[in-house]
Amino acid sequence: MSVKDMLLALGVIVAWGFNFVVIKMGLQGMPPFLLAGLRFMLVAFPAILLVKPPRVPLRWLVAYGLTISFGQFAFLFLAIKLGMPAGLASLVLQAQAFFTLLLGALMLGESLRWNHIAGIAIAAIGLFLLAGAGMGGGVTLTTMMLTLAAALSWGLGNITNKVIMRNHPVPVMSLVVWSAWVPVAPFLAASWLFEGQAAITDSLLHMQGTTLLALIYLAFIATIFGYAIWGRLLSRYETWRIAPLTLLVPVVGILSAAFILDERLSAPQLAGALVIVIGLLVNVFGGLLTSRRRAYQQP
Repeated sequence: MSVKDMLLALGVIVAWGFNFVVIKMGLQGMPPFLLAGLRFMLVAFPAILLVKPPRVPLRWLVAYGLTISFGQFAFLFLAIKLGMPAGLASLVLQAQAFFTLLLGALMLGESLRWNHIAGIAIAAIGLFLLAGAGMGGGVTLTTMMLTLAAALSWGLGNITNKVIMRNHPVPVMSLVVWSAWVPVAPFLAASWLFEGQAAITDSLLHMQGTTLLALIYLAFIATIFGYAIWGRLLSRYETWRIAPLTLLVPVVGILSAAFILDERLSAPQLAGALVIVIGLLVNVFGGLLTSRRRAYQQP
C-alpha cells in the first residue's frame, strides 16, 4: 500500500473512531432520532445531485437503508443518549463482525472456520465480563443490549450489502447516498412519536453550535468522506489488507473519549475490553496464521 493510501486509510479510521465522541456531543443538544434523521438527510442531499442512482431493486435498497442506517443508528444513538460511554460503544459495536459471520452461515450458507468460532467465543466472554464489571457509569443491561442490537443491525446490513454486490454490483458511494433517503422518514416519524413536537421544535429553533458541527461531521466526514475513501481502498487492494484496519476504530474511540469526554475504564472494564479485542484479533488473523503454517509444512 502506498504512503498516500495508508494515510487516507488512517484518516478514515480516525474519522470513524472519533465519530462516537461526536455522537455523544451532538446528543447533548438534540434528541437521538431527530439527530439521526437530520444526519441522513444531509448525507442524501445534495449528494444525490452528483451521484447516479444505483441499479438495484428497490426492495434491496430499502433493506440496506433500514438495517445498516436506520436500525444500527437508532439503537446506537439511543444507547449513547441513555448513557453508554462513547468509547465502549465503539468497541461493543464491533460485535457486528461476529453477527455478520453467523448471519452469513445461517442465511447464505457460508462456512465458519475454527478462528471464527474461537473469536466469537472469546469476544462473548469479553462482553460478559464487560457487562458484569460495568454496571453503573452508563453501562447498564439496557445500554449494552441496545448497542448489541445496533451491531446486529450492522451485521444484517453487511449481509444485504453482500447480496447486492453479488447480484447487482454498484459503486459503494451510490449505494450509501441513495439509501440514505430510506431511514429519514422512519427517524423523523420516531422522533415525532417518541420525542415529541415540543422537543423537535425547541432543538431546531435553539440549535447549539456543537450540534450543528456534529451533524456536519456525521454526514460529510464520517459518512461521505469515510465511505468514499474506504470504497476506493477496497477497490484497489485485497480485502485482507484493508479490513483488519477497522480494529483500530475502537482504539481511537476509547482514546478520544478519554481525552475529550474524560471517560475512564475501570480495571474490570478494561479486562473485558481487552478480551473482546483478542476475540477480534483471533477472528481476523487466525485463518491467516493457519494458512501460513500449512504453507511452511508443504515440501
